[in-house]
Amino acid sequence: MILLFVIIFLFVCYSFLIVYYWQSWRSITDFIAPADSPQIKISVIIPARNEEENIGNLLKALIEQTYPKEFFEIIVVDDHSDDNTADVALTFSNVKLIRLTDDNINSYKKKAIETGIAAATGELIVTTDADCIPAKEWLKTIVSFKEKTSAVFIAAPVAFKNDLSLLQVFQALDFLTLQGITGASVFKNIHSMCNGANLAYEKKIFDEVNGFAGVDDIASGDDMLLMQKIWKKYPEQVHFIKSKEAIVTTKPMKTWKEFFNQRIRWASKATRYNDKRIFFVLLLVYLFNLSFLMLLVAGCWLPEYWIWLGVLWVAKTMIEFPFVYSVSVFFNMQKLMIYFFFFQPLHILYTIISGLLGQFGKYEWKGRKVK
Repeated sequence: MILLFVIIFLFVCYSFLIVYYWQSWRSITDFIAPADSPQIKISVIIPARNEEENIGNLLKALIEQTYPKEFFEIIVVDDHSDDNTADVALTFSNVKLIRLTDDNINSYKKKAIETGIAAATGELIVTTDADCIPAKEWLKTIVSFKEKTSAVFIAAPVAFKNDLSLLQVFQALDFLTLQGITGASVFKNIHSMCNGANLAYEKKIFDEVNGFAGVDDIASGDDMLLMQKIWKKYPEQVHFIKSKEAIVTTKPMKTWKEFFNQRIRWASKATRYNDKRIFFVLLLVYLFNLSFLMLLVAGCWLPEYWIWLGVLWVAKTMIEFPFVYSVSVFFNMQKLMIYFFFFQPLHILYTIISGLLGQFGKYEWKGRKVK
């Protein structure tokens, strides 16, 4: 019975957290950019490694931005690609290409971004990934939001494309949850969270916090670890922009192996969070998901625990559904919610595995094995 009391306690705490996220997400006002936008010089930084299939589409989307072309530059930093990534970038006359020369480091992406920023002439740095596609009003919307809020760091929404395959639907649903938590937590200033596929921050602030210094020994964390450094100095000027025009879409992982490698990479930075608020949130979420495995194992001795396992599965779905559904409406992905209940066991399993391996294992990223 002690096990059940502990699990019920975890569920109650988890439920309060999810309901808080849900109410916070609903409280965020959708931002609509005015017709006229301020003219701030932007530098779009794109770290790229072996992205010849994707980078052309991104660069075309950037050229089609409604923001005045004289007020933004595009910098592609080629991270030792062994395909035609650099050649594709060079076919666009308005793109500045930089080739990364540093080797034998553990954080290539941070080095690529840092190199791009060093060459940037813009006041505002905007980062995205080579496999992303932004809306045409993307840059204009971000600049308008910055002008209105005086933000020095902006976390912006990201969505996964999906073709309704099992793997892609699962990733899209999982990412909806993460995006909802991102928006809610940043809006309420309860902890820092963001995604490097869609970020904006002032160049002078990046320099002021000394960039990635102190976190450059870990491969992951070019987004959240930098966000935390900036939040510590400017806690009231870190914002999330909830705007459909600010959404960037990105490709999901193609295989389950790639998916787990990505999630292990994301989990690997957990112990490096100076913002202990998010550490305790992650700990609660992990322990709650671990309780399902504990019930499954305990049922081998007392089968009644399997009944509690089923009850907890349903309860978890019921408490999460309103929150994730409200996020899916924003991203126009409501149809995916019919799969939500059935993906719960898979979500629980991957949370346990990636959380564990993220702290003790190695993973492969862009053809490299890193830790």
